[in-house]
Amino acid sequence: MNLKALADTLGMSKTTVSRALNGYPEVSERTRARVLAAASAAGYQANPAARTLAVGRSNVLGIIYPLLPADLGDPMFLDVVGGMSAALEAAGMNLIIVPVSPANELPTYRQLVRGRRVDGLVVSRTLVDDERIAWLSETGFPFVAHGRTQLDRPYAWFDYDNAAGIAQAVEALLRHGHRRIALLGSPLTLNFARQRRDSFTAALAAAGIVPDARYLIESAIDRRSGYQAMQALLEASPRPTAVIVDNHLSGVGAVRALLDAGVHIGRDISLIVWGSMADTLAGLDVTTIDQPDARAAGARMSEMLLALLEGRPPAALQELWQPALVAGSTVGPSPG
Repeated sequence: MNLKALADTLGMSKTTVSRALNGYPEVSERTRARVLAAASAAGYQANPAARTLAVGRSNVLGIIYPLLPADLGDPMFLDVVGGMSAALEAAGMNLIIVPVSPANELPTYRQLVRGRRVDGLVVSRTLVDDERIAWLSETGFPFVAHGRTQLDRPYAWFDYDNAAGIAQAVEALLRHGHRRIALLGSPLTLNFARQRRDSFTAALAAAGIVPDARYLIESAIDRRSGYQAMQALLEASPRPTAVIVDNHLSGVGAVRALLDAGVHIGRDISLIVWGSMADTLAGLDVTTIDQPDARAAGARMSEMLLALLEGRPPAALQELWQPALVAGSTVGPSPG
């Protein structure tokens, strides 16, 4: 049944029925109750696009995500999305994930925003110079960035302290006597990767160590790339005595490369990985830079986005959570 048929059945105008269904205050409670009862009995469901035009809200928030195959099996990604979804469900809203190719991200943002298909967006994997955030800021459309950028304007963001986390890792390795320390990092177009690289080189410099370019590896965020990057580090002469991997997906590949090469992790080479490894490497207790409670982080981003929809200024919605170094069995004294 469509809206016209429902209106004809009730002997009312389409406008009155539509306003009753969408909660307009000028419709009497008696009329609203009659319309809702008839709609329920007939199994009527409003057209989402028409409802959006009528009330100005879709009750849908979105993530446009350059989804990689590895993300679908990534427990951290799934926990963040699960937390976001649960918080929105409690608020009577829905979450959609729109997978796109990196080349098509900005056009997809424009399409969703101009088509009024979502009320707000979470921007993921923020870039150092992020045209998505620049465009959304210019349009005034509600969004929360999962991560920061170098953009010099106020916007809502949620992030972990990248500099502090890497500094903790370097300091832990220095205490164990390591000086040939490598960083296996993500692409430096990503803001978190740039911040982590900068913190790494600054921490070494503070200890009087000149960073060795051979020990600064940039690779894609996936297991295969992590494996290949670790192989390259193992071929360096002299090879590093310790490695920090700045993301857990590459970390899985890096661990496999070490094991395949017969390296005793924690004795021959020490290893610290950013992100939880508990669900990916059974039997190996990796020392990690942990981002506590990814599910709570996802819920918090949803809450921030809802606050934007209620009129809170973006500059008042900026949160930096602290990572924690969680000791495992993969860090030991430098072998020399």
